[in-house]
Amino acid sequence: MKLKHLALSALGVAGVAFFGTVGYVHLFDKEQAQKALAQGSFTAEQANIANVFYSNGCQYCHTSSAELPFYSKLPIVSQFMAEDIKKGTRTFLLDETIAGLKDPNKLSEVNLAKLEKVLINNEMPIAQFIHFHWGSRPDEAEKERVLTWIREQRQAHFLPKNTQGTNAQNLVQPIPDKLETNTAKVALGDALYHDGRLSGDGSIQCHSCHLLDQGGVDNLATATGINGQKGGINAPTVFNAVFNKAQFWDGRAKDLAAQAGGPPLNPVEMGSHSWEEIIAKLEQDDAFKKQFLAIYPNISEATITDAIAEFEKTLITPNSAFDRYLKGDEKALTAQQVRGYELFKTHKCDTCHTGSAMGGQSYEYMGLAHDYFQARGTPLTDADQGRFAHTKDPADMHKFKVPTLRNIALTPPYMHDARTSDLKEAIKIMLYFQSDKTLPEKDVNDMAAFLESLTGEYQGKLLKNESLKK
Repeated sequence: MKLKHLALSALGVAGVAFFGTVGYVHLFDKEQAQKALAQGSFTAEQANIANVFYSNGCQYCHTSSAELPFYSKLPIVSQFMAEDIKKGTRTFLLDETIAGLKDPNKLSEVNLAKLEKVLINNEMPIAQFIHFHWGSRPDEAEKERVLTWIREQRQAHFLPKNTQGTNAQNLVQPIPDKLETNTAKVALGDALYHDGRLSGDGSIQCHSCHLLDQGGVDNLATATGINGQKGGINAPTVFNAVFNKAQFWDGRAKDLAAQAGGPPLNPVEMGSHSWEEIIAKLEQDDAFKKQFLAIYPNISEATITDAIAEFEKTLITPNSAFDRYLKGDEKALTAQQVRGYELFKTHKCDTCHTGSAMGGQSYEYMGLAHDYFQARGTPLTDADQGRFAHTKDPADMHKFKVPTLRNIALTPPYMHDARTSDLKEAIKIMLYFQSDKTLPEKDVNDMAAFLESLTGEYQGKLLKNESLKK
C-alpha cells in the first residue's frame, strides 16, 4: 500500500508539473501574440490575419528570432526544439508573409501556396507542439479567414493578366498567350542572342548553351564554354525564364537583363575580357550599328542586355495540353495525365512548382526529408552551395531556385547537379528527398505522364527536342 501511495503521489506531482507547464505556456503564448501584434503596427484588417499566426504559435518554428518558453533551454528538449525550428525555417518563413501583409510586393506566391495546403490538410502545428501548446491549432473560422485572404492576394497580385483559365483557387495557372514587348528591340535581341561577338573568340553565343530547338537547354550535365571549358552547374532552360522571380540557380541576377550580362565576361562561359571589347567589335559593323542606334541612344552593356532581355520575353510556351485543360478542355489530358495531376497536388508538388511557370518563385532547401548530398555519395562542389554562394547567409546553404516544370520532358538532365536524365527517376528523387514519399511505380508513371503534358508551343508550334531522339 505504501508503494502504491508513493506511485500515486509521484503521478500526482508529475501531473501538477505537466499541467502547470501547460498553463504557463498558454499564458506565455498569449503574451507573445499580443506583443507581436503591438510591435507590428498593423491595420485592423492586417491584424486580423496576423493574429491567426501569432495566437497559434507559428512564429516559434517559422522565424529565427521568436522569444521561446522557458523549457526551450532544458537539456534534451532544447535539442528537439532546435531541430524543429531548423526544419520549420527551411520549409516556411513567417516573416515573409507578415511583411507581405503590409506590402503586397513582398508577398511570396509559394508561401501563400504552402499556407493554403497546410490549412486545408490540417497539418500544422505538429503533434509534439500541441502537447504543450494546447489550443494552438487554427479553428475553422480562422482557417477560412486566412484561406480567403490567400485567394484574394493570389487574385490581385499573381494571376496572369488577359489569360483565359486563371483561377484563384488553383496553385498553378496557364501561361499567357503573349507578353507585351517592343518589336524592334526583340529583333535586335534575337540577333544578339545568336551573335558570337559577345564571346572572346566568337565561338560561343547565348544560343550555344540555351538552344531553342532543344527546349532552351543543351541537354548536357554542365554547359561547354569557350575553349571547351566545362561549367560547374546544369544550365536551366531559357524558355519561360521571364516568369522567374530572379535568374540563375542561386538567384544572383535580379532579372533577364542582369542575367544576360553575366556569361559574356565569365572566363569559363563566353570569355570576353570587358564590355568595351564587345562594344568595339559591334561598332565595327556599320549595318548592325545603324540598326542598334535606331533603337537605343548608344551601344553599351545596359542596352545590349536590355535588347536580349526583350527577346527572351518572347520565349514563352503557352497552349500546352495542360494549359488547355485549365482553360476548360477536359479532353486535353488523358485519364492517366489527370491522375498524375491529382497526385501532383496530393503530394504538394504544386506548392513550390506554382504559378504560370510552375517554378521559379522561391529558393528551397535540397533535402528537406533526407540528406540529398550524403546519399549522392560524391564530394560537395561549389555549385552545391546554392543561394549561399550569392548571399553568404548560412541559412541559404543548399537552397536553390525551384526550376520551372514547363517543357520538363524536353530538358534533361535534371537537378542542379544533373543527377539523372530519367524523368521518372527525377520524380522519385524529389518525392523521397523533399517529401519522404516512395510511391508505387504506377503513380510515378502517372505523374510522369502529367509532366509530359506541360510541353507548350513556341511560335505556334509544339516545342520539340530532336536531340533526344538520337
